[in-house]
Amino acid sequence: MNALAEKVSRMLVSKENHPQITEVRVKGCVIGGEQLIVIAGPCAIETEELLKETAFKVRGAGADMLRGGAFKPRTSPYSFQGLGVVGLETLARVGEAMNMPVITEVMDSDDIPAVAEYADILQVGARNMHNFSLLKKLGRTNKPVLLKRGMAATVEEWLLAAEYILAGGNSQVVLCERGSRSAEKWTRNTLDLSAVALAKELTHLPVIVDPSHGTGVRSLVMPMAKAAIAAGADGIIIEVHPHPEKALSDGDQSLTPRQFSILMREIEPVAKAMGRRIR
Repeated sequence: MNALAEKVSRMLVSKENHPQITEVRVKGCVIGGEQLIVIAGPCAIETEELLKETAFKVRGAGADMLRGGAFKPRTSPYSFQGLGVVGLETLARVGEAMNMPVITEVMDSDDIPAVAEYADILQVGARNMHNFSLLKKLGRTNKPVLLKRGMAATVEEWLLAAEYILAGGNSQVVLCERGSRSAEKWTRNTLDLSAVALAKELTHLPVIVDPSHGTGVRSLVMPMAKAAIAAGADGIIIEVHPHPEKALSDGDQSLTPRQFSILMREIEPVAKAMGRRIR
């Protein structure tokens, strides 16, 4: 056993302490079970009409959950920051109408009650993986948490961030690999699929992959989604927009609904080869 594995073995996230694989249940969906879970939707909630259109199309193609950002952490303070509470209300209405659980990011610990009121899963973005005050408070909630790996975080740091949530009493944690910052200039990030296999080996928590942020390039999302499933991921989270060229956030990495439909068909045999199923 190497030093990292030995250290993890003493943690709540460890398979040694919790041999049974955790299944996170959200309104009929099970993350970590036999079924591969697909989460899809726009990066940011722009209008209710656009979100409805997107949800209708991804649901028809086979998506299980709807994603959409109401609070958007942007590098530039002048970029679109999201619709806030109005966006949360919109996401909840559309999710209910489409019978889809919804996931959105919580950026500030003060926003946890509002986001938890409307969302079924609370997402911790890469920039907040080291926000320990936020993680501690999420540990005291009864809502599932999707924890994205920080853009320069090691696997150990990622698992320790999850440990904060579990130590607070919330065992409903899903890990999400979304790419690391590297010297590569052709892609937004470098998608680390070895981290997926390693996390699955070390922990009992479900692991999903975000190939949209992991690459930042629309044409790479589909092949990396398939690779993620082959690496053992329990699900994927994909950005989809009816008109990516007009998207207010992350249009370059968003699939069109037609491309998403193709992706759903193409991942089915990969999932089957891995002993998993779609829907």
